[in-house]
Amino acid sequence: MKKPELLVTPTSVEEISRLAEAGADAFLIGEQKFGLRLAGEFSREDVKKSIELAHAKGKKVYVAMNAIFHNEKVHALEEYISFVSEAGADAVVFGDPAVLMAARAAAPNLKLHWNTETTGTNWYTCDYWGRKGAGRAVLAREISMDAVLDIKEHASVEIEVQVHGMSCMFQSKRSLLGNYFEYQGKTLEIEKKKQQRDMFLHDKERNNKYPIFEDENGTHIMSPNDICMVDELQEMVEAGIDSFKIDGILKSPDYMETITKIYRKAIDLAAEDEERYEEEKEKLLEEAESIQPKNRPLDTGFFFKETVY
Repeated sequence: MKKPELLVTPTSVEEISRLAEAGADAFLIGEQKFGLRLAGEFSREDVKKSIELAHAKGKKVYVAMNAIFHNEKVHALEEYISFVSEAGADAVVFGDPAVLMAARAAAPNLKLHWNTETTGTNWYTCDYWGRKGAGRAVLAREISMDAVLDIKEHASVEIEVQVHGMSCMFQSKRSLLGNYFEYQGKTLEIEKKKQQRDMFLHDKERNNKYPIFEDENGTHIMSPNDICMVDELQEMVEAGIDSFKIDGILKSPDYMETITKIYRKAIDLAAEDEERYEEEKEKLLEEAESIQPKNRPLDTGFFFKETVY
């Protein structure tokens, strides 16, 4: 049975070798100017080094260009795509058709993965972007397991699904926290805000804490729980899902290394020995729970429940 790719999002070049040894097959990296909600900031030199390290270990590197682009950034797309292609990236992840058009002009042979975060909800749309040149579609996190399996059955492009980590609930182009700090005259806090990892919206009624962080693309409010599908992979493996993603936003290197090892074992068992996977999946879930921050419960996202707004 075909094994899905295990895709992870490192925070730095130093994590590439570490996560490769832990069992990752591919890495998603980039810089804030072009990529949306990245686990880490990768300069051009970092991108080159990451690709060299990953390729030396037989792994792949995808570069994120899925930001929301306004007119002032469009002129930079072709040049950056040329750089990414020359650096040897295995694919570019995009959402805006401007990136698709720029890639056609600057690097027509560069592989493209379509990812708009929210609109990958049916196989017609996945195939639409496939006909435009995308070889892979990244599915929305708000759809059910049945929808995921149905899309994979009918789509003619590769399908990627997030199986672990937080998801974004709200984004504003505005620097909401920065503006608030500036209104209070707290310029030091504005300087430090990109490094902060402990900012939350606290819903006392539900006892939920929603992580907040800002980057060049604005303000992002994230889910209070982390998706965890380590004990629910079998159907997707059997269906032939092409890539399982672990999102490392706001996660430590130690956490990412351990959770990658857990999913590596789960994927191998699900693909090679379903009986053993059924026997060990609860233990794998317990291992994932044991490293989880106390304020971030694990759940199965929207895989087994209806989306509620």
